[in-house]
Amino acid sequence: MGMAAVLSRAACFIGIIFMGYGLRRLGFFKPEDFHVLSKVVLKITLPAAIIVSFAGKEIDPSMLVLCLLGLAGGLIYIGAGFLMNRKAPGEKKAFEILNLSGYNIGNFTLPFVQSFLGPSGVVITSLFDTGNAVVCLGGAYSAAAMAKGEGKGLPVVQIARTLIKSVPFDTYMIMTVLCLFGIRLPEQALSFAGIIADGNAFMAMLMIGVGFNLSGDKAQTGTIIRLLAVRYGVAVLLSAGFYFLLPMALEYRQTLAILVFAPIASAAPAFTADLKGDIGLSSAMNSISILISICCIVAVVGMVL
Repeated sequence: MGMAAVLSRAACFIGIIFMGYGLRRLGFFKPEDFHVLSKVVLKITLPAAIIVSFAGKEIDPSMLVLCLLGLAGGLIYIGAGFLMNRKAPGEKKAFEILNLSGYNIGNFTLPFVQSFLGPSGVVITSLFDTGNAVVCLGGAYSAAAMAKGEGKGLPVVQIARTLIKSVPFDTYMIMTVLCLFGIRLPEQALSFAGIIADGNAFMAMLMIGVGFNLSGDKAQTGTIIRLLAVRYGVAVLLSAGFYFLLPMALEYRQTLAILVFAPIASAAPAFTADLKGDIGLSSAMNSISILISICCIVAVVGMVL
């Protein structure tokens, strides 16, 4: 897949978002349909996509350090969300923690890596995404719930409970263990998962489009600009650090330099809905981050390859 094909795929993602938004404006989708779509993505299509992405991959235990890097990247954003909102109301603090954290890798960034770095890049990306999953599929949600005052019990226990209840995270863990021990799922199971996984990117982008609602309010615009400035400012620092400072092979550093520019996790609007936050603002941020990430990733690919 060349650059033109990658950009074409990215344009298709944006087109699906606009389609979802347009269909909602025309009355085909109702605002409450967002919740149904988010459940389909989180509990059905995303887990299937995870199974397919790990199928047949061989993982060396030493490569698990990539999981820690994916986790660390997300924790930095959670920490930034807390620090930026030390004196803010719980609802605002929860929204910013949740919508700063996590990377949309499986639905969006993986095609870029696959096209330029091949199978080795896919394995590196999958392991990084496993660590990232701790944050975007449960960790950030737990931190946000506690910031809002809805979390119960010790933080570690609350996060563990949230992660255990997360179908995508459980899928990541199971598939990582299976790959470490060289256990392959039956072909029938992979074929079934593959059919469902083919619809994951479409469903995730459609969900974001249906939830998109930018009122034009100055407070909304200011929040988006501030959060995305922090998001991509940190990404620039992480990308440079990974590429120039990590004692790893070149293909690892190239892949990591690209991954940190992934858009905000596609699950963020769904989790925002669960916390009764501003779904429209979350979806707007998510959509805009996709546009910014396309530009950033293309630029980084040109510099590191």
